[in-house]
Amino acid sequence: MLSCYLSWYLKQALAPILFHDLDEPAAAAQRRNPVRCGPAFQPRAGQGLPQTHRRPLPRRSVTSLLADLATVCANHVQAAHDVPAFTMITTPTALQRWAVELLGVAQRHGLA
Repeated sequence: MLSCYLSWYLKQALAPILFHDLDEPAAAAQRRNPVRCGPAFQPRAGQGLPQTHRRPLPRRSVTSLLADLATVCANHVQAAHDVPAFTMITTPTALQRWAVELLGVAQRHGLA
């Protein structure tokens, strides 16, 4: 039950980043047969890509987003035995910063 709730929460919180199709049967019905030649699929007005066809960052699946977030790590650094050690977090990418801001964990974990 906890994993189902966590999955639902992540998908809701990260919805601006994630690729999702709200009406999969209708979208599948609009797609053309990839084998048959013909004009390319054009989404109806108000659907699909924005009119500019530009997004600041590409949309991801949950799996690929989590794999990308897994590359952020905390490194324990100590130059010499007499120098105090410190923890250094890797610099997050723009997509990683956006994801942690949406989740609200940026300040707590030093990713801001």
